[in-house]
Amino acid sequence: MYDKKSLKAEEFISHEEILDTLAYADANKNNFELIDSIIKKAKERKGLSHREASVLLACENEERLNEIYALAEQIKKDFYGNRIVMFAPLYLSNYCVNGCVYCPYHYKNKNITRKKLTQEEVKREVIALQDMGHKRLAIESGEDPVNNPIEYILECINTIYSIKHKNGAIRRVNVNIAATTVENYRKLKDAGIGTYILFQETYHKESYEKLHPTGPKHNYAYHTEAMDRAMQGGIDDVGLGVLFGLELYRYEFAGLLMHAEHLEAVHGVGPHTISVPRIRSASGIDADSFDNGINDDIFAKIIACIRIAVPYTGMIISTRESKECRERALHLGVSQISGGSKTSVGGYDKPELEEENSSQFDVSDTRTLDEVVRWLIECGYIPSFCTACYREGRTGDRFMTLLKNGQIQNCCHPNALMTLKEYLEDYASPDTRKIGEKMIQSELLNIPNEKVRTIAENNIKNITDGKRDFRF
Repeated sequence: MYDKKSLKAEEFISHEEILDTLAYADANKNNFELIDSIIKKAKERKGLSHREASVLLACENEERLNEIYALAEQIKKDFYGNRIVMFAPLYLSNYCVNGCVYCPYHYKNKNITRKKLTQEEVKREVIALQDMGHKRLAIESGEDPVNNPIEYILECINTIYSIKHKNGAIRRVNVNIAATTVENYRKLKDAGIGTYILFQETYHKESYEKLHPTGPKHNYAYHTEAMDRAMQGGIDDVGLGVLFGLELYRYEFAGLLMHAEHLEAVHGVGPHTISVPRIRSASGIDADSFDNGINDDIFAKIIACIRIAVPYTGMIISTRESKECRERALHLGVSQISGGSKTSVGGYDKPELEEENSSQFDVSDTRTLDEVVRWLIECGYIPSFCTACYREGRTGDRFMTLLKNGQIQNCCHPNALMTLKEYLEDYASPDTRKIGEKMIQSELLNIPNEKVRTIAENNIKNITDGKRDFRF
């Protein structure tokens, strides 16, 4: 029985409801009167149900698709402006007890080198990331209660926050670790994390159990209900995602939106972020062996439909995707990207030898952070290293309220410019600095509140004079 307010995984992600939704979408994919009414509703910027959005995803009419793409780009601008938040993943350990068949970390894989960072190695990784210019990290770890217990994760978070190198500091640590207990989520909250991120991988229960044949991750309900436990543990912001390519994409799309609806219905706050990774090859893993891969056009349609269905969420695309794919995604609703990423354990401090492969997946966009920053500026986007909302307590329902009524722009736009200025002063190449300074001067004029604009201008001058860490 489908019930979005239920706390049971198989009720708020109902297999029967998804099948009914897909049948409804198939029956109405050429019902242009209905499709036009759904697009009209989407223009109100209040989102769509999983069933409405599934109709749009099934639609193949070029005229309507172009309208959907244009609307997705406009909604992203309305909520997030032309800012793109920057982050980097930091892999702490690839020890894992699970048997996930799509991930090279699975415990039977003898082709990768198992690594776990010491606190000294964490420090060196963080300094390397700070020297690139990063201010926001997403820490990653395999699931292993012996090698990677919650105490190790907490110690790493404490180490990361403690390191101040030159003008560098990691101001926000997001956490992507396995589903855990309310008590452990409480510990993560107390450690000062930002968003707790956990990919569902697939919402299809039968496929999920086959793809996770052994280990604690085999438990579909425990994994799927993790976000509820996280919020019960006091974590305000959570991030959803599926690994596209494991199951039929339309099934995953409906399940993902149902999960977002569930969080909104139960906790009053939907997902802070939604990620859209696609399966990639890695050590011992051939992505082509999975039957449900999606091409770039379908991927673009998924991104656009998520954006208009969940207009308030931050959307993330990683270096799994190529430069060309990421540029297209930016126009369809993506608001956060990684740059200069390494998916190996210890890969930032020094290059990893080929025979010591510890990567989780192959990176497609191998550009440096500076190259990504310059590219974004050239595309008309403001690379933002801002972490102010978390440090000012603008999280959870407080953040969402400000976002939905448009007030968050009064903070985010000037904060983005000030953090970009910090990057330009401390880390940028001469070419990046030149075009970045031009962008800042142009964008300052777009701050409508004269008082805010004056403060931002003064703060940017103070950054030039050597001061750091201004925020609204």
